[in-house]
Amino acid sequence: MFEIFKIGFISITLLDLIDLGLLFVIFLWLYKLLKDTVAVQILFVLVLMIVMTFISELISLRAVNWLLKALMSVWLLAFIILFQPELRRVLLKLSSLPGLRFFLRTNLNKTIDEVISAVKEMSENHIGGLIVFVRSQNIEMNINTGVPIGAPVSRDLILSIFNPKSPLHDGAILIDGSTIMYAKCILPLSNVTKVDGKLLGTRHLAALGLAEQTDALVLVVSEETGGISIAISGKLELNIPRNKIESILSEKLS
Repeated sequence: MFEIFKIGFISITLLDLIDLGLLFVIFLWLYKLLKDTVAVQILFVLVLMIVMTFISELISLRAVNWLLKALMSVWLLAFIILFQPELRRVLLKLSSLPGLRFFLRTNLNKTIDEVISAVKEMSENHIGGLIVFVRSQNIEMNINTGVPIGAPVSRDLILSIFNPKSPLHDGAILIDGSTIMYAKCILPLSNVTKVDGKLLGTRHLAALGLAEQTDALVLVVSEETGGISIAISGKLELNIPRNKIESILSEKLS
């Protein structure tokens, strides 16, 4: 690549300018996503350390360069651990890109189909259930207990978990993407005891309680009536017709 200009003994080429331009756009995009969070302060420190590492390598400060690289690795790991919700937001933005949307949509449709198939059978047979869909927030801090599952979402697995004879049937299952992460999760209960004049049972209180604290979507199947309800954004919609569940899940989870 042809040299464009020099800064001291450093040669700058067109490829270098393109490289720096792309890096600037990436950090600017990250800043816009994280600017209202504490994570943006850590991002600034990371940028500063990257610049210092580049300069130290350029002028052959080997000891300083080694120290900066070691610190940057630890800092990056701390950033990932401490700011999972913010990083999830970034990943959600990435998932909305046209090139990825088709593949993610296919997985989402399959997950929804499996859940709806299980929920309809549970509703017909009056088998109670709580199904939590993780969206952009990390909700593990809002739930208690939970047995790790780590298996793909499937109708048969959901029905097995909520079978009244199963030791896992009490509590909720937690779905993240296309995976059932946990079963037998205990959710926080809402202080709201009635919706539309109807007294809420424990499952509905738990669904509404989590929806009040996080952006998760919670699907409830009533053991008494077989009715299907959805809690989201601090609200609970009771007895949703079965033929509308698919469109609601697709809209809220896409």
